[in-house]
Parts: sequence; structure tokens; C-alpha cells
Amino acid sequence: MAILVIAEHDNASLKAATLNAVAAAAELGKAGGGEVHVLVAGANCAAAAAEAAKLAGVAKVRVADAAHYEAQTAENVSALVVALIADNAGDYSHLVAPGTSYGKNVTPRVAALLDVAQISDVVAIESADTFQRPIYAGNALATVKSADRVKVLTVRTTAFEAAAVANEGGAAVEALTAGPDLGVAKLVGRELTKSARPELGAAKIIVSGGRGLGSGENYHKLLEPLADKLGAALGASRAAVDAGFAPNDYQVGQTGKIVAPQLYIAVGVSGAIQHLAGMKDSKVIVAINKDPEAPIFQVADYGLVGDLFEVVPQLVATVS
Repeated sequence: MAILVIAEHDNASLKAATLNAVAAAAELGKAGGGEVHVLVAGANCAAAAAEAAKLAGVAKVRVADAAHYEAQTAENVSALVVALIADNAGDYSHLVAPGTSYGKNVTPRVAALLDVAQISDVVAIESADTFQRPIYAGNALATVKSADRVKVLTVRTTAFEAAAVANEGGAAVEALTAGPDLGVAKLVGRELTKSARPELGAAKIIVSGGRGLGSGENYHKLLEPLADKLGAALGASRAAVDAGFAPNDYQVGQTGKIVAPQLYIAVGVSGAIQHLAGMKDSKVIVAINKDPEAPIFQVADYGLVGDLFEVVPQLVATVS
């Protein structure tokens, strides 16, 4: 039996979330799931496959290289995965993908085609068939046991450390015959946010703003200098995003990005449940809010009750 991990990549390199998914799969393997295989589906993706082969815990990398996998549309990739599992009947007991937009797009299709249940947002592995996942916006953990012949999982990337690069050797790389192009979806264009700052989901330091900032102008004027000095990514609460202070891809929370940086600085964030669900696993949380009863202080390691319009500039001046 083996575990198949769907790699998320840009054809040249792996996305950071893939490393967390591989680490989860390796932990699953130690619990009796078997060896870990990584599927890299793309076009001219040899570099991404070579990177996957160097990850600790990976026994084999299976590569499907074809033009119609360049955009990695969920329809084509899910069909490939289902065919791969069917062609290796009984060999794959688990399918693992990162709980990103990409993983959440592919795995439900695979689960439906295999006629099995999907287990989403796994944060802990108890055994080869028993897992923990958060419910009620992360306020409780459910223990789920699956009797399906193939367990289809997405894993919360912040719950697993990234897989390390193996010091020597590397996994075997095997070429697969590409599946057909289903032609039901086509990538017309892609607009990517370009920033000199770290990507929000992988940043070690995040400066996040909430509705207390009052306006988009204040958001940028106050938070950008602090983020630049700290080398941090910018984040925002849902209220701030809905008010137009920050773009959608800055949103942290249950309906945004789940993050767990080394340091999370929340400025003018009240701490709604859905926001806390996205950042409460941060190693150190610093909250700045003028309301001493704000829920954010319940999870903060350090809290400062004060006027953010005075405190943040002082903080920027203090940071060297």
C-alpha cells in the first residue's frame, strides 16, 4: 500500500504547501499507510519533479508531462489521479493534497469519481484510518475514522512542518503516460499579485490590519512601513477586506488564508471567531487595540491597549 500526494507547483518549482502535504503523508506512512509517492502533473515540469524527489520521506515521484497539464486544471488532473489509482488497484490507500484553493478544487472531484468520502482540513493523524479535523470555526476538534478503500484527504498546511530536503540521494522519478485532455475547462488568463513582500501563506512575520484602521489610506500608511521594516507580509481581517481597505488575497481567517507565522501582529483587529480560526496557531501573537474587551486579547501573547494611530508610528520608529 502507498500514499499518493498531489504536488502543487508552477512547473518550475514546488509550492510551499506541497512540502507540508508531504510531511503529513510521511507521518501517515509511519502510522501504517505505506510509502509516499508524489504526483507531479504539468508541462515541462522536470525541475519541479526533481525538487520533489529530494524531499525527505518520498519514495517515488510519478510525472505526467503534457501540454494540457500546463495549467493544471482540476478536471484534467482529477481524471489523471482517478486513472492512476484505478490502474494500480489496491496499491494506493490514501490520497493527500494541501488544503489550498488548488487542493480543494481537485480532491472533491477525485473523491466523487471514486465514490468515497473526502476528509477535509486534517490537522492530526492518529492512525492510518483515523484523523482529527477542526469544526465550529476551529473551536472544537472532531476525530474522524474512515472505512473507505481509498482515503482522500486535504491537510491544513499550518498543522504540519514542511518536509526537509534529503541530504543525499533522491527518490526514483517515473514517467507516466498522460491521460486525455477532457477539454471541459481552459485557462484563459491568470492575474497574479506581484509584491516584494513575502507570500502571506508562507511568511514568518505578518502584520495584519482590521476595521479599526478606519480607511484604506490608513491601512497602507500605517502598516506598510512596519511591514517593510520587519520584512513581513501584510494581512487583513474580513471586515477590513469587505470595507475595501485591502485586497481579497490579504484576508486571514476561516474564509481567507490560514496562517501560522512565527510572529503575528494584529492592528485594530477585534478578533471575530472566523479571523481567530485563521491565525490562532501563530507562534507569537501581538495585539494592538483601544478596546480592552476585544476578543483578540484572549489569544494574544502580548496585548497593548492604546490608540493605534499613536502606537504604530512609535513602533515603526523603534524598530531598527
